[in-house]
Amino acid sequence: MNTLTLPPPPATTASAPPTVFIVDDDPSICRSLSRLIRLSGWAVQTYSSAENFLQSHPTPMLHPACMVLDLQMPGMDGLTLQRQLAAERTPCPVVFMSGNGEVADSVQAMKQGAVTFLAKPFDCDELLKIIKGSLEKHADQLAASRYVDEVLDRIESLSVREREVMGWVITGALNKQIAARLGITVQTVKVHRGRAMEKMHTSSVADLVRLCAAAGFKPPAEEGEADRPKVQ
Repeated sequence: MNTLTLPPPPATTASAPPTVFIVDDDPSICRSLSRLIRLSGWAVQTYSSAENFLQSHPTPMLHPACMVLDLQMPGMDGLTLQRQLAAERTPCPVVFMSGNGEVADSVQAMKQGAVTFLAKPFDCDELLKIIKGSLEKHADQLAASRYVDEVLDRIESLSVREREVMGWVITGALNKQIAARLGITVQTVKVHRGRAMEKMHTSSVADLVRLCAAAGFKPPAEEGEADRPKVQ
């Protein structure tokens, strides 16, 4: 049996390269940043407003991306767009830029999860370095999200009894203790335990514990609480 391991970040391909979204109402800024970023090897998409971006961009984002976002724009401002993006499961990192950003705005942007806040004009090398780190971070987040989804699918494939047995296994309980808890024979516990390990694609309790923790699968509650293990 193969032990499930965390998959590597998604590879850059011609069909789905890392993408930098530029959202700024100044066409000259969009053009200059687009050229700079393309020369660094990343795909670029530019938008003149937050509304245009929301109408066009794929949700949720399934490939590594980051956004270079202007703070002050007609219509929806950058902070509002950032809040909407933050509602996604794996939101792309946001790099704010502003020609007249106030301290309060920059603080709010960082509280909402922005990577950084750059005042125009900014150093291009610094921006490229930030973009590189942001794309790598988003790739890792997407890989971790797919990993959790795969573990949840495997848990979903278990029968109710297999889940119950697995829940006790990850606490370190012995087969005879599990049998006593569930009112079944030790042999029946062994059968369900083996099937659960097989469906989870793991051959050791340590790996099983790691997988369950990654997916939020809780071991049985303490005495006096509900006994059945659950996925949160």
